[in-house]
Amino acid sequence: MGGAGVHHSPAWSGESAQVNSPRRAALFDLDRTLVRVDTARLYVRYQRQIGEADFVDMLRVSWWALLYTFNMIDAPRVAVKALAQFKGTPEVVIAARCDDWYRKFVEPHVSDAARTTVRRHREAGDLCAIVTGASPYAARPLARALGIEHALATQLEVVDGAFTGMPIFPLCFGEGKVQLTRTLLDEHGIDMQDATFYSDSVTDLPLLSAVGTAVAVNPDPRLRRQATRRGWRIEKW
Repeated sequence: MGGAGVHHSPAWSGESAQVNSPRRAALFDLDRTLVRVDTARLYVRYQRQIGEADFVDMLRVSWWALLYTFNMIDAPRVAVKALAQFKGTPEVVIAARCDDWYRKFVEPHVSDAARTTVRRHREAGDLCAIVTGASPYAARPLARALGIEHALATQLEVVDGAFTGMPIFPLCFGEGKVQLTRTLLDEHGIDMQDATFYSDSVTDLPLLSAVGTAVAVNPDPRLRRQATRRGWRIEKW
């Protein structure tokens, strides 16, 4: 994958565009929403299994996850630090590893409630999308498994088929999620008010506030307070 020059994959779509676009959309965060746990930690465990990470790496990721939970993270700085380790790695290698990682580490943590909810939206004809700060390589295996046709994620810069170690902005985080989601929905003729977004994190408050229906799933304490105050649904998956 990747010829000369810089490129990044567009927002992934697993199905051809429909002639008649669905009127509504269902958007799903990944970590602690579709998947019960933080997938970054699962990936470090996978790296430890194949000899690419140690206990210090696990502690570092756990610290970042804690800062993320409390919305105290400098996302661009952390993204650059986290991606530096992949500089020079072929894109196809990471894609293959993420498929293996998903089967071994992630799939057991996908909740039955998540599967049921996604299936209900698909049967209703809704456009379904994962909207996550993770990479496309982490999101796509789950999207394929659940039949979710779109995955909006933080894109990684690729030159001549290999990662440069840099993300492409905007990150799929905070206001970036709103921007990327709006672009996708505009392409399919769907208004933001006709979208439902499921998320666990207060960091997703911008997108939760922008859609017509916000659902707090396994919410962190700050999101639970916001959801209670705003009258949003709260669900445990």
